[in-house]
Amino acid sequence: MDFTTWLSDVRSVMTLVSLLTFIGIVYWAFVAHSKQDFDEAAMLPFADEELGNSEQEPTHG
Repeated sequence: MDFTTWLSDVRSVMTLVSLLTFIGIVYWAFVAHSKQDFDEAAMLPFADEELGNSEQEPTHG
């Protein structure tokens, strides 16, 4: 087995691994999670707005 054949085999295996990784990420993102988890994560930036005015930092300017 010469180097070019070995390199071609390695490239083929890496392409297959990359494709399977991509399919796994797409499955994880769109199928494996429930909508409720995504809705909860989407509201995280607004979680601090529930604090009272006395607990918030003063505005400058």
